[in-house]
Amino acid sequence: MIPAQSSIGFSPLVAVLARVLGGAAVALALATLTIVGPSRLAAAYGSGSDRLREAAPYLGLLAVVLLVNKVARGVGPEVSWALGWNATGAIYAIEGNFVQHVQSLATPMLTAVLSRVYLSGYVFLLTFPFVAYFAAADERPLKLTAVTYAANYAIGLTCYVLFISYGPRNLLPGQVESLLYSTYPQTQILTGEVNVNTNVFPSLHTSLSVSAAAIAIRTRETYPAWAVVASVLAAAVAFSTMYLGIHWGTDVVAGVVLGVGSVAFGDWLVDRRSADT
Repeated sequence: MIPAQSSIGFSPLVAVLARVLGGAAVALALATLTIVGPSRLAAAYGSGSDRLREAAPYLGLLAVVLLVNKVARGVGPEVSWALGWNATGAIYAIEGNFVQHVQSLATPMLTAVLSRVYLSGYVFLLTFPFVAYFAAADERPLKLTAVTYAANYAIGLTCYVLFISYGPRNLLPGQVESLLYSTYPQTQILTGEVNVNTNVFPSLHTSLSVSAAAIAIRTRETYPAWAVVASVLAAAVAFSTMYLGIHWGTDVVAGVVLGVGSVAFGDWLVDRRSADT
């Protein structure tokens, strides 16, 4: 559960952010100790500088894309409205009231769990691979993760700029409830800082989660438990986006395609660069 803001001396945004990151940090610490393990961490520590040097170009690419993403999101909505390509009606024509049917499963307990999954679980799912693959003997998964995330953000941002797309909670307020915000209204402070209501196609929560799970499955011989955890968590994240009324089913399907495609692009780029060096 995400309790109401009560920390004295903290702004509402900082308080919510602390709770979200706090939950992810606890999961990250537990997974590092149990899935990666102290011995693998100790072995990686000695070669840490070499590993970072090898992965630096790929991590740098991700950092640049994230920086561009942050800047572009400030002007993106203006460009979207100037282009005027509103995809909301087309998406609704494709699936109708599908999300409303998903929300028919709603219970207070399920809402609490999926809200936690959507916020803290998602952060954990995206960050743990950097710890796990940094400690792995093979450096390729770390490089692949960085490139794959960069591709997700780059293509996702392009779609957000090109298309105006409102989520089901905005288009159908009387039929689809914004369960995350109605149950935990303080979380709207955080989500409002990183996105706007017209940016829902595709679901980046889904695409990045699918990418993380796909790479986890590839590395299942090294981290078998992580392959299971990542797959289950990715499916839960994708479902939560619809259950909470944030994304359409179409957004989720597009997110799956983007996630898988980004891994394929990452494969190509990492292999090509490896062949050139």
